[in-house]
Amino acid sequence: MEQLSHKARTRQRILDEAAVVMREHGTEGIGVAALMKRAGLTHGGFYAHFASREALVEAVIAEMFADSAARFAAITSLKDPAERLSQLIDNYLSLHHRNAPGEGCPMPALVSEMAHLPLEARTLFSQRRNAVQQRLAQALHELHHPQADEVAISILAEMVGAVALARACPDEDEARTLLAASRRAVKQRAGLEGV
Repeated sequence: MEQLSHKARTRQRILDEAAVVMREHGTEGIGVAALMKRAGLTHGGFYAHFASREALVEAVIAEMFADSAARFAAITSLKDPAERLSQLIDNYLSLHHRNAPGEGCPMPALVSEMAHLPLEARTLFSQRRNAVQQRLAQALHELHHPQADEVAISILAEMVGAVALARACPDEDEARTLLAASRRAVKQRAGLEGV
């Protein structure tokens, strides 16, 4: 593997820190000075890597979706579509995912903010969301689900919403119950009741 340049490594360090901050605190949680301090860098160095704070937010959105895809890669590469879809649902709607927003899917963390961001960021988020939706639809098509595309939209919306709601629950037992109910309902819609 080719060695990254110092500049590329520094940019990646900023992206990594910003991704954690955005997942945990949203886009408003990213202040350039605090972010650079967190990354162990000077405030002035920011503009050597990003033209603006908005450019950083776009880069971080892309980075978070790439991170999420890498985390789920072992599952998404499973050949059996029923097993693949079942494991995706179980992992996504898990207490671990609820309790680790700093390393989880960006959708539950950012969806409520997207309407307030510039068009470029919303477009990028929408494209990445659509790619996730297509992976769900692909598994449903492989299972010969009669409404694969429509059900994929519904499943994704429920999973993102369920994780966001579970994170809003101050009581972990309530969050666990919410996630379990959503897992059952999503699997039923997907035709995976026995999986």
